[in-house]
Amino acid sequence: MSSSTLSARKRFIVVGRAGMDLYPEPAGTKIADATQFSAQLGGSAANIAAGLSRLGADVALLTALSDDPVGRFCLKQLAVHGIDSSLVQASGAETRSSLALSESRIEDHETLIYRNGAADFDLDASSIQALDLAGITAVVITGTALAREPSRTAVFLLIEKAREAGIDVVLDVDYRPYSWASVEQASSICSEAARNSTILVGNEEEFAVLAGDTDLSAEHGRHLAKAGVEICIYKMGGEGAISFQGEREIRTGVFPVEALKPVGAGDAFMASFLSSHYDGEPLTDCVTQGSAAAALVVTRKGCSDAMPTTDELAEFMSNRTMVINDTRCLST
Repeated sequence: MSSSTLSARKRFIVVGRAGMDLYPEPAGTKIADATQFSAQLGGSAANIAAGLSRLGADVALLTALSDDPVGRFCLKQLAVHGIDSSLVQASGAETRSSLALSESRIEDHETLIYRNGAADFDLDASSIQALDLAGITAVVITGTALAREPSRTAVFLLIEKAREAGIDVVLDVDYRPYSWASVEQASSICSEAARNSTILVGNEEEFAVLAGDTDLSAEHGRHLAKAGVEICIYKMGGEGAISFQGEREIRTGVFPVEALKPVGAGDAFMASFLSSHYDGEPLTDCVTQGSAAAALVVTRKGCSDAMPTTDELAEFMSNRTMVINDTRCLST
């Protein structure tokens, strides 16, 4: 853990996309059948930022938004969630902030995302040079921000600047195939970012992308942890996670719940894990709290509005038991 750790008030910069999420009403309604929708702030980076803010951290979102009603909706919702918008840039006239339609149902669930000419890819490196990182606990990168230029160059400049300042770099691989020119490109660029990260979080598919392979194996996470990434968390959905810290490996499970929808869990996990980690909690406890947040969020409608508070997490965990499915062997 770097010198940026453990201040009385945690401060984060989260980098990546923000957009508008529309949910068919009432819950359970298919998009094609809907006549009413409710709106929330969305996008992986914005959701993580909302989760961190809900847990008491100071958090700024670094992104670009379109100058239109959807972009202005996002700006207003950042304020609602207590997220600092001073690092938000205006995108070009031809771009649009993302719009997602997502169903609050598990069976035959559909999420549809409109990202043609995505505004967040307009993130420009010019403002990164002058960015003051004093007092920042960690910079949190969502991998989608690496998929296109000029955002890619801006993100790598920020990673370099953070490392030079001794500030932790957290990478959520956040692989979205439709954002990339090819899986080979994603593998090369995300791997470079991963090697320069302090904390790396991804699911099975995302670690396979990093490894340039199709094998869903935790071995690449093990390799990266031994090669210098301080913490690698390999998420396995319903089978829990394997966390690598140097030679150490920790297996954790999941909190069984009756889910309302399948989205938002990864963003909730990241926010809760980071909040606990930078409070100095043991790694097992941090992953456990991240898993609890993930479980709680999928029982609620939406993503940003569903992020739990510290008290809500504590109450949830006091009434639930983590279940570990020991189907994969670990070294001791």
